[in-house]
Amino acid sequence: MTRLIAFGEALVDMLSSRLGTSSAQETFTPYAGGAPANVAVACARLGVPSLFVGMLGRDRFGDFILDELSSHGVDVSHVARTGEAKTALAFVSRDASGERRFDFYRPPSADLLYRPEHLPANLFDSESILHLCSNTLTEEAITATTFAVAERAAAAGALISVDANIRANLWPGHRVDTARVTALLDQAQLIKLAREELDLLRGAASEESYLQARLASGAALIVITDGGEPVTAVTAHGQLRVTPPKVQVVDTTAAGDAFIGGLLSRLVDARLTRGTLSTWTADEARMRESLEFATRCGAFTVTRPGSYAALPRRDDLAALRS
Repeated sequence: MTRLIAFGEALVDMLSSRLGTSSAQETFTPYAGGAPANVAVACARLGVPSLFVGMLGRDRFGDFILDELSSHGVDVSHVARTGEAKTALAFVSRDASGERRFDFYRPPSADLLYRPEHLPANLFDSESILHLCSNTLTEEAITATTFAVAERAAAAGALISVDANIRANLWPGHRVDTARVTALLDQAQLIKLAREELDLLRGAASEESYLQARLASGAALIVITDGGEPVTAVTAHGQLRVTPPKVQVVDTTAAGDAFIGGLLSRLVDARLTRGTLSTWTADEARMRESLEFATRCGAFTVTRPGSYAALPRRDDLAALRS
C-alpha cells in the first residue's frame, strides 16, 4: 500500500492573539506544527496512510505534539525522543491579512539531533513517498542526516517530494545556503516552491534556466505557489496554471503544507511511484484536477487559525471550487 512518510521538524507554534498593530493585550496559544509534520497530518486527514519520522524532546511540548499527531491519524511509531534538547518552539505573529512572522527558538532543539542511526531499517519501499523540507539543512549534522534519509529512500525506489519551505531566520546569520537547498531539490521527483523562494534560489539565473536544470536533474513536476495568485506547474511537457479559490484569510500558517499535502494525497490515490510520476504528468486533465484539489486544501486551511486542526478532511472541500 502506498503511504506518505514525512521526515523533519515537528514543533509548537505559539500563535499570537493579536492581528496587525492592534493594541489589544497579546496572548499566545500553542498549536502543534512544523512543516513536515503538517504534511503528514494533511495526508492523514485526507485518508492517506501517513507516517512521521523525526525527534522530539522528552518534555511537555514533545508529549503534546506526539498526542496531536496521533489524534489526527498519523503513525508515530518511529518518532525518536531525546533528553538532550527541548522540543522547538516558534512564536507566530500575524498582520491584519493573516500573513505571518516567525520567531524561532531553535537551535538548540530536539529535531536537530536526529541521526541516520535513528532511521528504522527497511522503512522505505517502491510504494513509499518521502516528503522533505529545507529546514533540516540549517546545520551540518542534520543536513548529512537529511541527505542520508533521501539516499536510503531513493535506493529503495521511493518517490521523493521536497518543499523548499525556506525560513531564513532559521539559518545562521539569516543567510540561506541556496546551493544546499538546490542540492536537496535535485533529490526529488516532485518539487514545491513559493514564488519568492524560486527568486531567491535562482539568483542571477533566469527562472526558465533554473527550472529546466531541476527537470534535467530528475524532477518530473515542479509546482510554484504564489499566495492567492495562480499556481504554476512545470513539467517536461510544458506548463499549466490553476487559480485558487478566493477566501477570507485568517491565518496562513499551514497553507503551503495543506497544498502539498493535498497534492501528495492525489499521488497516493493514483498509486503513483518514482517510475510512473513522469508519465502521469503527461495527462493534463488529471494533473489539473489534482492541482485544483490541492488549491482547495490550501484555501480551506487559511480560513482558520493554527496548523493540524485547520487542515481539511475530504468532506470539508465540497463547497470550495477553484
